[in-house]
Amino acid sequence: MIIYRGLNDIQPLTNAVVTSGTFDGVHRGHQTILARLTEVAKQSNGESVLITYWPHPRTVVANDSPNLKLLTTLDEKIELLDQAGVEHLVIIPFTRSFSQLTSEEYIRQILIDKIGTKKLVIGYDHRFGRDREGGFEYIRAHQSEYGFEVEEIPRQDVEAVGVSSSRIRGALNEGNVHTASQLLGRAYNLTGTIIKGRQLGRTIGFPTANMQVDDPMKLIPANGVYAVDVLYADQTLGGMLNIGFRPTVAGTNQTIETYIFDFDKDIYGEHMTLRFREFLRPEQKFDGLPALVEQLKRDEEAARNILKE
Repeated sequence: MIIYRGLNDIQPLTNAVVTSGTFDGVHRGHQTILARLTEVAKQSNGESVLITYWPHPRTVVANDSPNLKLLTTLDEKIELLDQAGVEHLVIIPFTRSFSQLTSEEYIRQILIDKIGTKKLVIGYDHRFGRDREGGFEYIRAHQSEYGFEVEEIPRQDVEAVGVSSSRIRGALNEGNVHTASQLLGRAYNLTGTIIKGRQLGRTIGFPTANMQVDDPMKLIPANGVYAVDVLYADQTLGGMLNIGFRPTVAGTNQTIETYIFDFDKDIYGEHMTLRFREFLRPEQKFDGLPALVEQLKRDEEAARNILKE
């Protein structure tokens, strides 16, 4: 996949089959669009092109932007789009001035002049241009003058999988990582750097790796205990994860702490990825460390059983 971080480097392609959107999560609904994009490109001997935006448009134009959390970082989205077979990825810096482009300006300046679009493939509800004024009906009515065809993926094809980024966010905010994984078509994950914590875990037989998530915009699932796969240094290990404030030991800040099974290595400063498998229980306050340790033993047994599946 060729990546263009902006519009300056791209030259018009001879037979560009294009789609566009934020594609946060690259979930099963998005995958329906991507499958059709790559299919049309192959049928017409063209090249598939996906236009996306960074940062997320809502962080620039919406009032709720401070509360917006994303399902995928930019790097994760790039990797997933590459795996989906997209040949050209155009990442447009989303600014307030860019948001003021009319649909006519967007079509002529970007789709035609910059990319050389020959066919546009869009979902039934896709909108573009200032105030989301442009859509399928507008392009179809003018496609002869623009010199490219437009195909709309029907509502029933996209909605058949019953997926939206907001629905996935809602599931994760409730700790329902099983449903989120079904909607995404893969397990949800977090990637970050291992940092030093209070190191209390090692004193009770459960040393943990504290993670600082790479991107502050990344959605962290609900507080609680989870069974997770731990991806570290080309290894896939098992573990149990606690997200929360550690009320039993009077914690004040949210932490992301993983007890990695059968692992004893100093990995401070290194990267790892957590792949969520199942929610075990909510975070709770115990009556002292002995009670916490007994529960952690039960959590470990439950997590190990889940990870065997």
